[in-house]
Amino acid sequence: MLFYSFFKTLVGKEVAVELKNDVSLTGTLHSVDQYLNVKLTGVKVVDEERFPQLGALKGCFIRGSAVRYIQIPASEVDTELLQDACRKENASGGGR
Repeated sequence: MLFYSFFKTLVGKEVAVELKNDVSLTGTLHSVDQYLNVKLTGVKVVDEERFPQLGALKGCFIRGSAVRYIQIPASEVDTELLQDACRKENASGGGR
């Protein structure tokens, strides 16, 4: 639940999502659920020459199991808060 809570704080922010099939998209994070499925709006394909069929994409739903990486702006990450949350979850035996 730690990552779900973290990504909920990023709703409305610009993110880049790299999928397992090598497609990279950028857009505004519209929503995220407990399975880390994400919905993006204002989507742009990073390599449109390689994936021209995705050029007209405006918004999309991405299943969490298809995501390789989600890149977020460094300015949006409160590392101290994230470290504290990790320590608390680890101490309580969470994630097992």
